[in-house]
Amino acid sequence: MNFSPYLFFRGQCKEALEFYAKIFDGEIIAMMTYDDGPMASDMPPEQLEKVMHAQLNIGEQVFMASDDCQQYQQPQGFRITIGVDTPDEAECIYKALSEGGEVTMPMEETFWAQRFAMFTDRFGIPWMVNCDKPEQ
Repeated sequence: MNFSPYLFFRGQCKEALEFYAKIFDGEIIAMMTYDDGPMASDMPPEQLEKVMHAQLNIGEQVFMASDDCQQYQQPQGFRITIGVDTPDEAECIYKALSEGGEVTMPMEETFWAQRFAMFTDRFGIPWMVNCDKPEQ
């Protein structure tokens, strides 16, 4: 069994997945627009070039996503958590992902982590970056 987040965007899905692929050295393996779908003739013209479905593979992790221009709601009640091995990796990911977003808790040391941060990226997706303290 595996779990994969399905992310919804307000028209910036392609840009967001390209951004994530660059940061995480991932690969977009599918990207279909509404124009590619069977209901293209029923769609508003401004939505035809938006993403109906996409898949981004990052190592063994899978993210799926689409643009939900008509019923979009800001994500809430969860955060995508990234666990990393080194403080440098945590700092690098935090800097890249949080740029242009809203920082809830800046990158810092906590009682459980060498580095930890919480933020929402510029596409509205909430994240946490965590680098645990080494076990004693």
